[in-house]
Amino acid sequence: MTPRVVLIGPPGAGKSSVGRVLAKTLEMEFADTDTLIESDQGKSVGQIFVDDGEPFFRQVEERICVSALENFSGVLSLGGGAVLSPVVQEKLHQSGAEIIFLDVSLAVAAPRVGFNRDRPLLLNNPRQQWQQLMAKRRPTYEALATITVEVGERSISMIVTDLVAKVGAR
Repeated sequence: MTPRVVLIGPPGAGKSSVGRVLAKTLEMEFADTDTLIESDQGKSVGQIFVDDGEPFFRQVEERICVSALENFSGVLSLGGGAVLSPVVQEKLHQSGAEIIFLDVSLAVAAPRVGFNRDRPLLLNNPRQQWQQLMAKRRPTYEALATITVEVGERSISMIVTDLVAKVGAR
């Protein structure tokens, strides 16, 4: 049992919002690894970063992602940095899922992310941090993706309609 669709991309791409609507449209379950991590740890992702640090968070994230990629069937949204783990990358390749990269510009992501304290990697100079994260992660997103969708200013329903057509054609 593996996911049918996995959404990847940077903070503010809409992975959770698009994922929920896509799952409903495809009549599948939806899961978000950040939500699974929060449930597992009993605190928010931001609080995990503050209390335990990024290395601990990445260990938990890898464990949760691997479990979801092995045991969840439906639409799965991965946290933006999850794809940096070689173990997660290998599980994605093995999953046979459609891996959808939701590509978004800083101009579109900024209002969505809000650059608040709930995004711990974006606290100091958030716009520059986001651009650096994206520059580092883009090659991995692109290499893993079976489908890339430019989010732009399009509505969630427009993106989902596009994805349903693309996923259904494969």
